[in-house]
Formats: sequence, structure tokens, C-alpha cells
Amino acid sequence: MTSNPAVRPEIIDFYTRSDEAARLQTTATGTLEFARTRELLRHHLPPAPARVLDVGGGPGTHARWLADDGYTVHVVDPVPKHVTHAAAIDGVTAELGDARRLTAADRTYDVVLLLGPLYHLHDKTDRISALTEASRVARPGGVIAAAAISRYSPLLDYIATTGITESAIQDGVRDTLAQGRYAGQRGFTVAYFQTSTELRAEVTEAGLTDPRLYGIEGPGWVAVKAIEKYTSANLMGTDIYETALTAARIAEPHAALTDASATFSPSPGPDRV
Repeated sequence: MTSNPAVRPEIIDFYTRSDEAARLQTTATGTLEFARTRELLRHHLPPAPARVLDVGGGPGTHARWLADDGYTVHVVDPVPKHVTHAAAIDGVTAELGDARRLTAADRTYDVVLLLGPLYHLHDKTDRISALTEASRVARPGGVIAAAAISRYSPLLDYIATTGITESAIQDGVRDTLAQGRYAGQRGFTVAYFQTSTELRAEVTEAGLTDPRLYGIEGPGWVAVKAIEKYTSANLMGTDIYETALTAARIAEPHAALTDASATFSPSPGPDRV
């Protein structure tokens, strides 16, 4: 394949300084994302010991439970700290790499996960490259699962945590809603936020058939995040958390609610979706 541009340095710097593993373990919204992602994957993955390539797998948060479930897991990530952490997990191997240019041979993995890369690729051609590479290394009939961040999540997040009465915040939210691009000005790094319609179109353009999209956190994540923000309460394991989890499951078959999630994913299926 032709050479691809390097991963943007501000993305590497952000994840080097932050604790990605803690994000999915220490707050109710993070735990909601983690639990729902695991739930959806377990529903669709082939039986262990299938081979899983976790592209953009970070410090191995999902690789850990996959290995515990008996899968053979290899993590690819562009952040050296993440690779070191993932490689230390029993049953997991890891390498530095780029989703747009994988080192794996053709048709060598039963499952390919793209739960991290797409929302850090501003250019459509890069996102298509990542999806095409996932398809290349997946075996016929294998599973490909990719995640994106909802175009509407910044607006909902500001409602939950900060407010949007300031004109500068309003301008930034309007720009993200219109363009999808996020400059990393508040609590995150540069990113690209998608609508479910756009993600479905790009997955299809990359040659993956009949994608089905599921909202991960469901519409209740906004309430959970707002309560945690303004009360400093830890809602993990509470009735409010269980309500949000139940709401995500109920909303699952309803396409109109998909974009209300903070993130969503094409469901993995037998046709390498």
C-alpha cells in the first residue's frame, strides 16, 4: 500500500498524558460505554479461541476481557504507552501501528475491531483506508466492528456539563454540528464526529456489506453525566445507571435514537460488517 501520513502529534500527546483505561472504569458514563460495547460484541463474536485484531485498542481495555474469554488478541495502537500496557496483559500481544496501514497479512483474523481509529481521522479517505485495511485482514465471513462518535455528542455533552449560553461555545458547537471537525479545545483531542448516516455510507463505500448500526450508550447517558457532574456522585451500580443501561438496550432497534448515543457502531455480523 502507499505511505500514509503519520498520526497527528497532538493525538499521541493527549493519550500519552491521559489515562484511557480509567476513562472506561471510573465514571458511570465510561462504564456504560464499556459495558454496552462488551455486551454487543459478545452477542456477535464467533466462539473463542478466534483470533481478534484490536486496532486502536489503546491500553488493552477490551483486549483484557477478550483474552479472559479465551480469544487470541493482538492490539495495534499508535501510542507507545498504550502498546506497553496492552502487551503486559496475559494472552495479549501488541505492536505500534496505524489503522490505515496494518502489518497483518490478508485474511488472517476472525475479528477486526476499529473501536478507536475512525474518530481521530479527519479525512474521509483516511477513514475509508482504515475500514478497507480491516476488511483486507479479516477472513471471509469474519467480523468487523467499528465505532464512531456521534456528531451530536458535543452539544449534548455541553448541556450535561458546562452549558451553552456563552456565544463562543455556541459557535464551536454549531461548527462541529455543521462540519463534524473538533479542534480539541475542551477535554479531548482533535477528532471527527459522524452522523450514523455518514458512517453507514462510509462503511458501505469501503466494501462492507449491509451494516447495521447500534447506539452504544443510548439516550440516557446525558442524564447520567449531568448528575455526576453537578452532584459529584459516583453513579456506577445505582438505579440511575441501571436505568440508562436498560434504556440503551430498549433504544437499540430504533434507528431514530442511534445518534442520541455518545458513540455508535455498525453491528458485527456474518458478512464482515
